[in-house]
Amino acid sequence: MEAHSLGTLNYIALIVYLVAIMAVGIYFAKRQKSADDYFKAGGRIPGWAAGISVFATTLSSITFMSIPAKAYTGDWTFLVGQYMAIAVLPVVFWFYIPFFRRLNLTSVYEYLERRFDVKMRLFGSISFMLFHVGRISIIIYLTALALMPFVDISPLSIVFLIGVLCIVYTFLGGIEGVIWTDVIQGIMLSAAAILIFVIICFNVNGGIGEIFSFTAAHDKYFPADKFAWSWTDSTVPVLCVGFFFAALQQFTASQDVVQRYIVTDNIEETKKALITNAKLVACVPVFFFAVGSALFVYYSQHPDYLPENFNTGGILPFYVISQMPAGVAGIIIAAIFAASQSSISSSLNSISACFTSDIYEKINANSSPEQTLKVGRLLTVVSGVLGVCASTYLIYANESEIWDAFNSLLGLMGGPMTGLFMLGIFVKRANSIGALFGVIASVIVVIGLRQFTDLNFFFYGVFGTLVVVAVGLLVSLMGEKPRAKQTVALTVGR
Repeated sequence: MEAHSLGTLNYIALIVYLVAIMAVGIYFAKRQKSADDYFKAGGRIPGWAAGISVFATTLSSITFMSIPAKAYTGDWTFLVGQYMAIAVLPVVFWFYIPFFRRLNLTSVYEYLERRFDVKMRLFGSISFMLFHVGRISIIIYLTALALMPFVDISPLSIVFLIGVLCIVYTFLGGIEGVIWTDVIQGIMLSAAAILIFVIICFNVNGGIGEIFSFTAAHDKYFPADKFAWSWTDSTVPVLCVGFFFAALQQFTASQDVVQRYIVTDNIEETKKALITNAKLVACVPVFFFAVGSALFVYYSQHPDYLPENFNTGGILPFYVISQMPAGVAGIIIAAIFAASQSSISSSLNSISACFTSDIYEKINANSSPEQTLKVGRLLTVVSGVLGVCASTYLIYANESEIWDAFNSLLGLMGGPMTGLFMLGIFVKRANSIGALFGVIASVIVVIGLRQFTDLNFFFYGVFGTLVVVAVGLLVSLMGEKPRAKQTVALTVGR
């Protein structure tokens, strides 16, 4: 397929966005005096801004493009999973936030050392860092892959615009710059979804009424057969269970989200952040699914507009480039860049926070705040360059099926991590040996499920979590009780 020229107005819109994001990073660079500023923003972030940042962090460019494609080719079943991020909030509010706020952690994995031992802390931190370097490369790669057929920008230029500029503004502005750019990017993502849907409504014969009636007539909302239980297919019950545990992992055991709990001034602002995120999650994903349905109706009315043998995975960028007015298309492409960069910048700062807190400060206990800041900034660059290089390799290697493999990896690593925090907080009898054996058993079980069964990958995180808790408790009961300093103020109950 021949790439479309973006045109002058679209290029201007994209450049204005990129310049604005860089300006935010430069503005907040002057506030980065210490590691506390760089990783915690000195507690200066208002709750609503932190909430938009959480939303933007968890919604990548792949989600931005894949949800409309899924609604276009399938139905709205996956919308149910989006709301699991709201369902976990009572647990997070009641149990986890008080722990993380009280301990005032730079790295969430410091809790694992206090509760168990340094091995668990290093396991958690190193797993997170490796996972997120991979996540950076895959987000850049898949974004470039999705845009390459439709825009006259070389893949390396896309990598540069997304990755390198993201490294620069994260290096300069720290977590404060990341969060305020996330605010811009989160607003752009939300506005873009609404704008696309409104424009398509005007282009569909019959308007919004025809979109929803045509979609219903083709049973593309929540088909009855999707409400049955299944061990292999992504039905509604499976999505509810799988996404609940995935959300639990994000909000209780992942540095990039948990770090937002300590950038506000007090616990009430932290809760306000998650309530803001919940409001966005409740509203915005509906528009992404509605866009997919609207595109289905539009191209059903105009089938000749689609090229022969078109890959429907790129239906959203194809419509934006080929049908959107000049200037507006540039804004939408900028929103896709924003979705990518909001996730990447959060990963970069979180990787840096984990390395400096969990490794550098353990080795150099007497390092000054200024030295730690320098190391943190250096790690931002190193992890970003690794991610960009890896994404460049993936582009030239033309790797396929990498997203499914990545989701499987999320289940493999996310389950044990969620289980570790659950074991530590809720099982007072758990000790370090139990935690170690729980993690080992969890990894073995999940690898076995992946290799020898057809189990849906949404269950990997579920089994991974539960095995850590079950095995960790059983092994702990056969060993010594944990010392008082490992349970007082570090577990639920007396």
